[in-house]
Amino acid sequence: MKVHFEELDQADDRVIARIIRDNLENYHLDIPGTAYYDPELDHLSTYYRKDNGKRAYFILKDEDGKVLGGVGMADFPPVPTCAELQKLYLSDTVKGLGLGYKLMEKIESEAVKRGYTAMYLETHSNLEAAMHLYERAGYELIDRPESVVHTTMDRFYYKQLV
Repeated sequence: MKVHFEELDQADDRVIARIIRDNLENYHLDIPGTAYYDPELDHLSTYYRKDNGKRAYFILKDEDGKVLGGVGMADFPPVPTCAELQKLYLSDTVKGLGLGYKLMEKIESEAVKRGYTAMYLETHSNLEAAMHLYERAGYELIDRPESVVHTTMDRFYYKQLV
């Protein structure tokens, strides 16, 4: 499958929000304390374009321009030069094709370009495929940081990039 990345713009906000919500609903995580209720979820392009290049969100599209998924990053203030990997989700129609690894590679390379040396992420134990992806990509399970915002998340990972 031929795919390409684009930085998220307003035209694709609704589609990526639907992909994220569908995933969370499928895993019974459409509950408070998850990204499902993030106030910026319907306007991710606006949220990720703020903060002088410290945030970014990339969507993965097929050759016809259909949004297949996306991944974001933002500054993680508790750890200097660390970015938080955020909202990595794929449409159900393309899961199992290795595209999650492409999203991981994209966001990690962008993080390094922007001066980050490490990445942090949080997820939930219901998301077994996601945890498998993170671990295969070299992320190590860590204790819950004190600064966690999504209170329902129960798995935390860290990876040194450079």
